[in-house]
Amino acid sequence: MNSDKNDENANRPKFYLAPMVRYSKLAFRQLVRLYDVDVCYTPMIYAKNFIESEKCRNSELSICERDSPLIVQFATDDPIVLAEAAEMVYGCSTGVDVNCGCPKHDVRSKGFGSALLNKPELLADMIRQTRARISDTEFSVSLKIRVNSDIERTVDLCRKAESAGVTHLTVHGRTPSQHAEPIDIQAIRIVKESVSVPVIANGGITTREEALFLAEQTGVDGIMAANGLLDNPALFAGYEYTPSDCVEHFMRLSREHGLDWLLYHQHLQYMLRPSLSAQQRRVFNELNGRLAIDQFLNNLLICD
Repeated sequence: MNSDKNDENANRPKFYLAPMVRYSKLAFRQLVRLYDVDVCYTPMIYAKNFIESEKCRNSELSICERDSPLIVQFATDDPIVLAEAAEMVYGCSTGVDVNCGCPKHDVRSKGFGSALLNKPELLADMIRQTRARISDTEFSVSLKIRVNSDIERTVDLCRKAESAGVTHLTVHGRTPSQHAEPIDIQAIRIVKESVSVPVIANGGITTREEALFLAEQTGVDGIMAANGLLDNPALFAGYEYTPSDCVEHFMRLSREHGLDWLLYHQHLQYMLRPSLSAQQRRVFNELNGRLAIDQFLNNLLICD
């Protein structure tokens, strides 16, 4: 690696894997860590279920010694529940995050996700209660939010969270009603300029160049990607498409960490989509079982 590349890596923002339901599992977290991701989030976990159900805990939170830094994201609207869930993961993670951005109806209907954006005082109390339970300042307590169309409301929420002791904020640059629209770069920059805690920008990142540009435009401390990393787990390392060695690593890691074959198949459908012909995609999409998938991949890798 040349000195220019070393300087770029030393000065770049931190890169984050977003909390994606189903997809941010251990095997995938270990994969993206090989390609310049610094911090990983777990999938969103319902905090009350996590506290009450050992089955939920075993299913939703798989970890290993090399899975760090790791932030566990919870969905809840109860400060006591969040504090208790945080205490349960204190020994196996580096922080907890509250989902305040998910726009899905089933999450919002419970009072979670983006429904919390209208309750800044409650969010501040959730942070205070959790910090009171865990005084270790190295253990982060954070929020992941979406912006409001009235940016002053977003700034007010973030300042209240900062006063309550939030460690960092992740700002998705779309409102809860937006989907594929361009993110609001100015809104993210305003949030960054309004608080002193680290801010991570999220939304629409598909390449390393886009990540660095967004950081330059907003002054944020980190960049988070979700769907972009599903399509290309090596995007933060500068690859345009998923490289073959990334597929090989994923095959190995999914065996080591016991990834369900259906989820394994889905991940690979995302990763391989740009590199397969239409005929190959049809064949691959119809494969049934781990053995058939691996045979297809081994033949594909040999041909490459």
